Amino acid sequence: MNDRLNEAYDVVVVGGGAAGLSGAVALSRARRTVLVVDAGDPRNAPSDHVHDYLGREGAAPAELLASGRAELAGYGGSFATGRVTGAAKDGEGFVVTVTSADAGTHAVRARRLLLTTGLTDELPRLPGLAERFGKDVLHCPYCHGWEVRDRAVGILGTGPLAWHHAELWRQWTDRVLVLRHEGLDAPDADQAERLAARGIHVVDGPVTSLESADDRLTGVRLASGEVVALDALVVAPRLTARAELPQALGLPVVPVEYGGQVVGSRVPADATGATEVPGVWVAGNLTDPTAQVVVAAAAGLRAGAMINADLIAADTRDAVAAHREQLRTMFEQEAWEERYRSRPTLWSGNPNPQLVAEAADLTPGRALDVGSGEGADAIWLASRGWQVTGTDISTVALARATDHARAAGADIAERITFSHADLRETPPAPGSFDLVTAQFMHLPTAQRRALFAALAAAVAPDGTLLLVGHHPRDKRDGGGPGVHLDMLYTPEQVAADLDPALWDVRTDTRARRVVDPEGRELTLHDAVTVARRRR
Repeated sequence: MNDRLNEAYDVVVVGGGAAGLSGAVALSRARRTVLVVDAGDPRNAPSDHVHDYLGREGAAPAELLASGRAELAGYGGSFATGRVTGAAKDGEGFVVTVTSADAGTHAVRARRLLLTTGLTDELPRLPGLAERFGKDVLHCPYCHGWEVRDRAVGILGTGPLAWHHAELWRQWTDRVLVLRHEGLDAPDADQAERLAARGIHVVDGPVTSLESADDRLTGVRLASGEVVALDALVVAPRLTARAELPQALGLPVVPVEYGGQVVGSRVPADATGATEVPGVWVAGNLTDPTAQVVVAAAAGLRAGAMINADLIAADTRDAVAAHREQLRTMFEQEAWEERYRSRPTLWSGNPNPQLVAEAADLTPGRALDVGSGEGADAIWLASRGWQVTGTDISTVALARATDHARAAGADIAERITFSHADLRETPPAPGSFDLVTAQFMHLPTAQRRALFAALAAAVAPDGTLLLVGHHPRDKRDGGGPGVHLDMLYTPEQVAADLDPALWDVRTDTRARRVVDPEGRELTLHDAVTVARRRR
């Protein structure tokens, strides 16, 4: 086991060949948590080289897989040598059972599955044939044709496709003959003409065994006892999908036909590798038996990209649901009570700097401090001679504010009336305050605009409306407060809602240095709107 198994992954990939590793690397590069489980018995293990893989021509299969595993590890993906002995749907994800010799059996969770278990080449039963498969017993001209060009190649005829294979291999050599084995009738007149035209010979069989010397094929022995000299023997294995796990997940296995002949089986999927079982993708020879290594790798990449897209859709759906729930609850009384209860002090105890900057020279009168929290702004205003109404949705905050006002002195405390109120539901009386201040009141856009309109209406003629918030540029630049971007606003957006016939408006974006909870110095920008109501 190369990596200790975690409890959960975004994707578990079953099968660590070209398709599985390619999909896993794509997913790891997409910053998904990925586990590849591979049994260590790749289909192309008997072959010495991989061909037709651009940039990796002639690479040894084991070398290609080792490179893929290293790339996977480089992007944070995990690899385990073992077998997936079970998988079952569990909600929108899966529980996957992984068994290995050195780590026993583990159950892990996966949000999605990519199955790349490949296929098994079921070979004709002939003495000596299996031992030479992938060396000089061959099945694919694109994989091996160049290596046996101009040499004597025999086609083991086990069905009508033998005539097609003979014509195909004739492209690489003019020394092609068809060995009529079990299940192959003599060619009809049309086939015989085509064979004759290409110089392809037909030998009556059946073949009883392979002949070899010095670890190379020398020919085949017929039932008659005759030995036909050959450099390579072409066979048509039955391409049987390794489909135990797909079937356990409820996926069908369908026959693969070519030229009217069943040549194997596959697990069907759409062009992206998605199956009829939600959350399960397939790639490589499991679904495309004729795919060469480069094609399998490309299919794995495509499936990996589609799985990531599917996860993004799910992540976005979940985020929207969480966002809606947060909007529904985060500004309600209980949420604010819990925030205040969670810490003995939530704010600095200092008045907000933009309030100090704008109200210091105003003539004291009646002030409304909206969202007064623990009371710092209300206490500062009272110390300047204002009669202050401080409102907040949290009773915990108001209790602290009351204590802080008393601690500041009786003359200050008597100038402040703290009121438990949700001004969205019980707006202040129109025209009743000489100063209305709301510092960092962030709400969903529609709620904020409605509240700000009510606060503007509460300002008396010649009074001042001061609205200060976090500028969205801080969120854009990677800092800013822990509220959603769509709850931030610019001063220009606030000013646009104020009737210019009624208001003289100033807007400004002001930078200030702060220290965040981790002790880092940051520059934040306050969106400041100052409006004076005309007489």
